[in-house]
Amino acid sequence: MIQKLQKKYALSEQGAKDLVKGCIACVFQNITFMLPVGLLYALVGDLLDGGVPAGKAAFCAVGCAACVGLILLSTYLQYNATYFATYVESGVRRISLAEQLRKIPLSFFGKKDLADLTSTIMADCTFLEQSFSHFIPELAGSIISTVLISVSLLLFDWRMALAALWVLPVSFAIVGGSAGVQERLNQKAMDAKMACADGIQECIETVRDLKANNAEDAYLRGLERKIRAVEHRSIINEFGLAAFVVSASLILKLGIATVALVGSVLLVRGELDILTFFLFLLLVSRLYDPLQSALQNLAAVISTRTNIARMNEILDQPIQQGESQLTNQGYDIRFDHVGFAYNTGETVLQDVSFTARQGEVTALVGPSGGGKTTVSRLAARFWDLDKGKITVGGMDISKIDPEALLSLYSIVFQDVTLFDNTILENIRIGNKDATDAEVLAAARLANVDEFAEKLPDKWNSNIGENGCELSGGERQRISIARAFLKNAPIILLDEATASLDVENETLIQTALSRLIRDKTVLVIAHRMRTVAGADKIVVLDGGAVAEEGAPGELLRQGGTYARMVKLQTESQNWTLA
Repeated sequence: MIQKLQKKYALSEQGAKDLVKGCIACVFQNITFMLPVGLLYALVGDLLDGGVPAGKAAFCAVGCAACVGLILLSTYLQYNATYFATYVESGVRRISLAEQLRKIPLSFFGKKDLADLTSTIMADCTFLEQSFSHFIPELAGSIISTVLISVSLLLFDWRMALAALWVLPVSFAIVGGSAGVQERLNQKAMDAKMACADGIQECIETVRDLKANNAEDAYLRGLERKIRAVEHRSIINEFGLAAFVVSASLILKLGIATVALVGSVLLVRGELDILTFFLFLLLVSRLYDPLQSALQNLAAVISTRTNIARMNEILDQPIQQGESQLTNQGYDIRFDHVGFAYNTGETVLQDVSFTARQGEVTALVGPSGGGKTTVSRLAARFWDLDKGKITVGGMDISKIDPEALLSLYSIVFQDVTLFDNTILENIRIGNKDATDAEVLAAARLANVDEFAEKLPDKWNSNIGENGCELSGGERQRISIARAFLKNAPIILLDEATASLDVENETLIQTALSRLIRDKTVLVIAHRMRTVAGADKIVVLDGGAVAEEGAPGELLRQGGTYARMVKLQTESQNWTLA
């Protein structure tokens, strides 16, 4: 049962156990709330018989005190078993989702927007937090306690019990039957919310381009339509939910009328005493109130299916696994008949074979879309290939844990990601155990000191969100400094000097020359002069290796590489007319 609850509600094992405890606590609480009815029944019976004996009065007083104590105890247990346990599980759920996202292949993120993932971790978890503290335990508690009370009523007087209970299956059937409608409404509302969130995030990220192209008004009109769509879907969602819940509640209230009607008939016939009639009227008034809340809880539980499905989509994703023990002999990277396609079905690489040797610089060049960046991502196992094999020092990387594998790599991406922190701490990402002296040494190798020393707080200057206080070239140099600091045996450079001017590019290349000694270096570049000193050029065109060899050799062949060099030389000589 625990495993089923884990899957059904996207819970941890402890969370599923706590949910069961919460349901039991709610059952206990509901039953204690019914105990005073029994005392009242006994008291009224004695009053009708002519008075309450002294001993019976003392018993009722003690019973009332015991009922109050039990109600306080049950409420305390219910609060701890639902609210406190739910808050703990909410934190566990968010952490488990984040851990899962850390382990799944990057291909998953190509299908998901950041706003969608953020909403799943934050908003969906918050909604389930409310469900597991308010809705599910109280619903289970109401149903179980009602079944126990119903059995007791049937044994006491089956005719009056049927008059009181016939409305229950009808009411719950109405709300339960609305599951399909609710799921469709919830999914449409969720789609509208995600479209709105994506639009807001896109607006914030592209505000500079919108202003530059005088496109703000047009974009904001579209964004307003998305916001109105969220409002519209929310109203429809609430109306659809209310239509079923209110209808079921009206049916539920009919039970009071049928109890009064059937009880009156039986009372007139002499088949029912006034005390039993009074008892059933008292019970149904107490029984229907929590059940009315239960109907609302049932509708809310049905609504959680959309949120749970979104979390399970992440939790069910296959993760990248492998051995944590590295068995490589050296650091040569070998691609052996590698093929790869993204989820769209578009083939990116087909039968790619080459070797990037330790102590050499291997440059990947070619037209845009040829597969250069994909090759570097596959080499670091950011994605898993479809066919063929990639080895590092003879070690099949598909059998190695990604985190263990990445300990061999220093990577500089074309798109730099920085944190809202100081220059020093942003560089320390490359090696969190590095001393300040080691960080500064790596920074100077990347020529970071050229601008850091000019800032008001120097190395302790905060660079803002994603380095917004710095220029593109300055941000790139911090990223390169991280690679220097990590000092891994394999270096992947994806357009590492693309944002640098000629002077800084020359300085970085000089520093790289010192860094790459006896290391395996894989460089992606579009500027041919950047890779002119490479030991080997691999030309990728159309997802396949078109040419391979030393730069001078490829120039003499007069193929794709020679043509690219010629075109770039001509473009450098271009001037404004």
